[in-house]
Amino acid sequence: MREIAPGVWHWLADHPRIHARVSSYFVADSATLLDPMVPPDEGLEWFAPEERTPERIVLTNRHHDRESQRFVDAFGVPVLVPEAGLHEFEGKHLEVNGYGIGEEVASGIVCHEVGAICPDDMALQIRSIGALALADGLIHYGGDLRFVPDELMDNPEETKRGLVESFRELLDVDFDSLLFAHGEPMVGGAKRALRQFVEARS
Repeated sequence: MREIAPGVWHWLADHPRIHARVSSYFVADSATLLDPMVPPDEGLEWFAPEERTPERIVLTNRHHDRESQRFVDAFGVPVLVPEAGLHEFEGKHLEVNGYGIGEEVASGIVCHEVGAICPDDMALQIRSIGALALADGLIHYGGDLRFVPDELMDNPEETKRGLVESFRELLDVDFDSLLFAHGEPMVGGAKRALRQFVEARS
């Protein structure tokens, strides 16, 4: 567990289905988990103290339920999913509620649309630290911003064009850090990096 900004915690865990390390976050001031895996070293016990007990889970897209059920079983928290992705959970054990574009899903956390790669791909603005939490539209490994591999997109070139336009619109949002579901967070200088990424592909 690493505190990457005041009250915002990040950790990595191995995702058993995709066989890769993924990122999860906890925003303490609103007691919100983002795309959670259970921390591999600290376990659920890390969240036992009252000041770290989660009150909700928010998924950046429908694919990121990960180990949410374990948190639901331990803490009885609701799980919030973009409305466009609710169909993924029909007939499944995990109970979810939808949230919409522009909605404040928790205190100080606002949803912005990304789309393009899938209809329910969102960016969550965390106002307290000036950050955007991204789903699958962009990844960050080895210091580089990049798209997911082409084989994970239905129509790679069209999808990339759509993502670039979405990121261009996100440049109007107030942020300077990016929190990635896939890759290490970029704390500080992220708007400049995203602008350069967009301009290089325009």
